[in-house]
Amino acid sequence: MDVLHPRLLVSAFAECFAFYDAVLPELLGASLVKGDPDGPYAHWDVGSEGVLSMLDRDLMPEAAGALPVNAAAQDRVMLVSRVADVDRAYAVCLAHGGRSVTEPADRPGWGVRAAHIRDPEGNLVEFQSY
Repeated sequence: MDVLHPRLLVSAFAECFAFYDAVLPELLGASLVKGDPDGPYAHWDVGSEGVLSMLDRDLMPEAAGALPVNAAAQDRVMLVSRVADVDRAYAVCLAHGGRSVTEPADRPGWGVRAAHIRDPEGNLVEFQSY
């Protein structure tokens, strides 16, 4: 299970894909699990643990509704955690000072249930189950 890993939100997807697809296997022994240079999504694992995922930044306004459409103003990274219960994770975060970005929702196109919050510092966090 992917406990917690970073997701890079990139504008130059093909170039970033080529870079990480070259360095992650050599440096960490990571394997590409999903994705290709055409994007918009890719992720690498070491064993069964997620190490890094990458998403085209242009998709973030659709994915997490409250983000600006202008890619230059968007986040460049978010933390992603696979959890057993997205609704519970979302509620726990809000109870401890997190701010809602998107409420828990099924995302059939992604094959996940997901929610987005911001921590007290404003960092973007995604909880997902699949």
